[in-house]
Amino acid sequence: MSGTAPTHGHSRTLFWAAAALSVLMFLPMAWVLVLSVTENEALSRGTEAAFSGPYTLKNYTDIAGNSGVFRWFANSLVVAVGQTIGVLILASLAGYAFGRLEWPGRRLVFVIVLFGLAVPEQAVIIPRHQIFSTLNLHNTYIALILPGLSLPFGVFLMTQFFRAIPPEIDEAAALDNASRWRIFWKVLLPLTLPAQATLGIFTFLFAWNDYWWPLISATDKDMYTLTVGIASSQVNFAQTEGLGFLAAQAVFAALPVLIVYIIFQKHVVTAVSGGAVK
Repeated sequence: MSGTAPTHGHSRTLFWAAAALSVLMFLPMAWVLVLSVTENEALSRGTEAAFSGPYTLKNYTDIAGNSGVFRWFANSLVVAVGQTIGVLILASLAGYAFGRLEWPGRRLVFVIVLFGLAVPEQAVIIPRHQIFSTLNLHNTYIALILPGLSLPFGVFLMTQFFRAIPPEIDEAAALDNASRWRIFWKVLLPLTLPAQATLGIFTFLFAWNDYWWPLISATDKDMYTLTVGIASSQVNFAQTEGLGFLAAQAVFAALPVLIVYIIFQKHVVTAVSGGAVK
């Protein structure tokens, strides 16, 4: 009995510490949400107006009144979904090849792929821009999607998950005369769904929030993504239509990512806890 009390007390301390950190992380989001429904005129006199109102949805209706916002939203959706699907397909195939197959130079190629984690995007931005300029692909969805398909982290994640699957599963499927493709598609790939959900969320989040490459590649206003479009409409902080309007734009841009996470959070928890393979 004497040994259980300290453990219980330690668990309670960890619980309250985690709760306190959760509150601290939630406070900035709550603050932005409150600002987004506060009148800009009241906020111009001081941000303390967020605690007393008046509250309104005008900031959101002003966003809807901007004809370019929905075009930018659609562009971001096409780019984010396109990158997510492409990364999941390529990372799954590469992860299977690195994690389950034996072929000459496999380890060397895997190390080269991992080197990509150490190369910042800024280091390759000039040659990337020149390549797409030569091919006349700027201001197209191809230019916005294609660079994001090379994701070394995705290959690493899927490789580790495929390696964690017991080899007896492949052997049992092979005894049933299943082809290599059928083993991958019907047997192994479904076991990696938690990893795919995690990778999909991270990829979607990265693509949705990306600002650097769309700013360089998309010079046509109709091809702006939401991040670039909203930034272009603000010009600078001093010339925004109001702090509440700025906060409403932030909430509007964050909603799709929040929805995606809520839908797939069960798979993410499973992947993080290491319960993908029973």
